[in-house]
Amino acid sequence: MARENASELAQRLGREAEAVCRHYLGNGRRQGNYWQVGDVRNAPGRSMFVRLKASPKGAAGKWIDAQSGEHGDLLDVIRETLGLVDFADVVEEARSFLSLPHPEPGPDPRMPHSRTPAPGGSPEASRRLLAMTQPIAGTIAKTYLRHRGITAFNGTDALRFHPRCYYRPDDGPTEAWPALIASVTDLRGRQTGAHRTWLALDGSAKAPIDTQRKAMGDLNGHGVRFGIGTEVQAAGEGIETVLSVRSALPDLPGVAALSAAHLGALLLPPTLRRLYVARDNGEAGEAMAKTLAERAEAAGIEAVLLVPTLGDFNDDLAAFGVDGLRAALRTQILPQDVARFMMLAA
Repeated sequence: MARENASELAQRLGREAEAVCRHYLGNGRRQGNYWQVGDVRNAPGRSMFVRLKASPKGAAGKWIDAQSGEHGDLLDVIRETLGLVDFADVVEEARSFLSLPHPEPGPDPRMPHSRTPAPGGSPEASRRLLAMTQPIAGTIAKTYLRHRGITAFNGTDALRFHPRCYYRPDDGPTEAWPALIASVTDLRGRQTGAHRTWLALDGSAKAPIDTQRKAMGDLNGHGVRFGIGTEVQAAGEGIETVLSVRSALPDLPGVAALSAAHLGALLLPPTLRRLYVARDNGEAGEAMAKTLAERAEAAGIEAVLLVPTLGDFNDDLAAFGVDGLRAALRTQILPQDVARFMMLAA
C-alpha cells in the first residue's frame, strides 16, 4: 500500500478514534479529549494518551507514551495490540474494523460509576462485543445452525453474528474468525455475558482452532434465552441442545446455561410452574440436570427430565431428524404439554 493510502486509512481511523480505543485499548478510559491507557499494547495505566479530537496540537488518533517516548497513530495501535507483523494484515484489520457498526460512547467518564474501565471478559466487555454484531439472518451463523439440523428460529433474538471475532490462541498471533455470538441475560433480561462459537468460513462447521467456544462475563445463574418463559420452559446445557428440543417443540421457551455446572446453578423465574430439563448424557450432564431438577422441586416447580437416546439432543436430531426427535419427546413430556406445544409443531 502506498504511503498516502496508509495516511488516508489512519485519518479514517482518527474520525472513529474513540471507537478504536474502546475496541483495541479496552483497559483505558476517556479523559476529556484523550483516551488514557498504560501503553500501546493495552496495559493498564495512565502514561499513554490518544488524541480523540483534532486540534491545533495534532490530528485525532495520534498518541504518545509519556513514559517510553513512543508515539504513532491508530494503525500502530492495531499492530501492537494484535501482535501483527505484516503491514498488509494491519490494513486488512483496519478496513474490517471501519466496516463494522460502532457503539455509541458510554456515559460521561467524569461520572463516578464510569471511572473503572471494563476489563477483558467482563459483562461490560460482553456488551461491547454484542454491540458490534448483526442478526443471524442471511449469515453463515444461520448456515452453521442449519448444518446442525436446527430448523426453528423463532425467539432466537439472543443469537447474533460477528464476521471477524478475535480469537487468541495460547501461543501464536491473534486470529479473526466469523462467530456465532449469544447474549447471556439474567431473569430481568439484562445482558450479563456473551458466548462465542467460532465458525469455519463457509459456516459448515466450527472453526479449525483449538478452543472453538468461549464465554465471557457473569454466567452464574444466567443463560441464553429463547422465547419468553413464563409458566413452562425447558433448560439445557448447550445452545444446540436447547435449539434441537425447540426444533421439535418450537413454541416451548428454553434457556441454555452453557455448561453442566451452570445448568445446576440456573436461576428460575418466580412465575415458573413446570421445568423440562433437557440433560446431556454422561456423568456431569446427568448429575447437574438432577441438581437443577431437585432445586426446582424444592421451590415448588414441577421438574421433568428429558433424556436423549445418544449423547445429547443435537446428536438425536442429527441421527433421527425432526420427526424422530419429536416422536421420542412425545413420550417424555406431560400430556397437557403435548396438546399445548406438540400439536402446534406437527
